[in-house]
Formats: sequence, C-alpha cells, structure tokens
Amino acid sequence: MAEKITKTEDEWMKQLGYEAFKVVRMKGTERAGTSQLNGEKRDGTFVCSGCGAPMFASDAKFESGTGWPSFYQPVADDAIEEEVDKGFFMTRTEVHCATCDGHLGHVFPDGPQPTGLRYCINGVSLKFEPET
Repeated sequence: MAEKITKTEDEWMKQLGYEAFKVVRMKGTERAGTSQLNGEKRDGTFVCSGCGAPMFASDAKFESGTGWPSFYQPVADDAIEEEVDKGFFMTRTEVHCATCDGHLGHVFPDGPQPTGLRYCINGVSLKFEPET
C-alpha cells in the first residue's frame, strides 16, 4: 500500500473545488443522476479524484439504477478501506480511498455476481482515465 497523502483543508478545496470537496473530504453525497460517469461505457480505470489512485476498472461497472456509478469490486483489495457509517438514521458501510482517505460512497450486499456487492460511488469522488 502507498503512503497516506495528507493535505490541509485549503489545499484540498483548491484542488477539488467546492462540490467535490463537500463529498470527498466532508463525506457528503452528490445528487442522484447528476454524475457524467453514470453513462461512461469506455474501457479504462476510475481513479480517486483526490489522489489519482486506481479505484475501479471499467469492466466491474454495472447499471444499478440508483443514479450513482456502481461497481461490483475495486481494482484491488487494498485500494479502498471500509468503516461503519451510522449517519442518516441507518447503519451502512462507507468506503474511502486507502491512499488519501477521500470519501467515495458506500458498499451494499445487493450487487451482481461474482461478488454480490454494489459499490455505490459518488461520481465527483472519481475521475475516468480511458485506455489508450
């Protein structure tokens, strides 16, 4: 695993911009259906918008109908970390980037095979790098 990336709040805000900062650093959620990554169908890799670490391969992306980009597995087991999120009067499993601790979204046990998982990810938490 790579060394953790840390920055000041001002540095993160300058790099990410307000909307992404609100989600990635403050654990917010973007509105459903607003991410351009929902319709992304090209081959490539979805990387963390905070640090550029690879998070999800395009072949693990699927249409969940939730309004957020969804994946059934990360690129590697150590790419993301999980923690219990008891916000909004429910218990969920939050996922964040293992390199910069940027909030990505949540994982649920209702995804397709082969994992049965649905990583429901905020589009502003990711950038897409197409295969060349």
